[in-house]
Amino acid sequence: MMRLTWESGRRKGGCVPNVTKSSRTLYSLILLGCILLFITNFAFVDAQARYPGTISVLKTAYEDETRAFYTYMAYAQKANSENYPNIANLFVALATSERIHARNFRTLLVELGEEVRETQIPQIKVSSTKRNLKKATKVELSEIDTKHPQFIHEIESEHYEAATRNITYAWLSEKQHRDLIEKIQSGTGMLFGLLAKKIEDSPSQYFVCQNCGSTLTEFPQEACPIYKGSVSSYKKLATSY
Repeated sequence: MMRLTWESGRRKGGCVPNVTKSSRTLYSLILLGCILLFITNFAFVDAQARYPGTISVLKTAYEDETRAFYTYMAYAQKANSENYPNIANLFVALATSERIHARNFRTLLVELGEEVRETQIPQIKVSSTKRNLKKATKVELSEIDTKHPQFIHEIESEHYEAATRNITYAWLSEKQHRDLIEKIQSGTGMLFGLLAKKIEDSPSQYFVCQNCGSTLTEFPQEACPIYKGSVSSYKKLATSY
């Protein structure tokens, strides 16, 4: 309840209320809050009007990367069940990278005033590890050659730099993913068993940048090759699934 002090005086009415200093501070804070709320809402509306194409692309990219995360984790579980722990580790590394991309896209959408609901876990069709590797290779190549270049083309006219930058990060990371699974692509035929044995006999370690999703088998010495920042952002994944 507002505190009032009363003073007798010659003013008409005999007594007049004086608002205390704490009350004036409260009024000021409330007013400031209202102004900030108005400015924030105006900024969101303005952003949605200025970047409709960018928002649409980011929503699609967020859903795609989230689905990729769950897909690779399902593939990892299957590989582990088939006694291919090192291939499972590869899939976990790819999944980790995809989740970072999804997180970045979600952050941008929130900054643009979009309400982003949690994506439900999709139904994933899981086959043998051999088939899963073939499908993963096909998907990565599609994203490298078609999807991400198209995303960048669609949003370039709106000049939202953060979106272009993060989609580019994802694109470059997908190229790394391709390189990691490309050596398996030629072995998904008759020689898959021999290749898988070779992979299992030579365990790989994976390092994933928590900023851009860069995925490497060796810790970078100077800077992240994708976002060019400190290597302290890299996290080494566990060597067993």
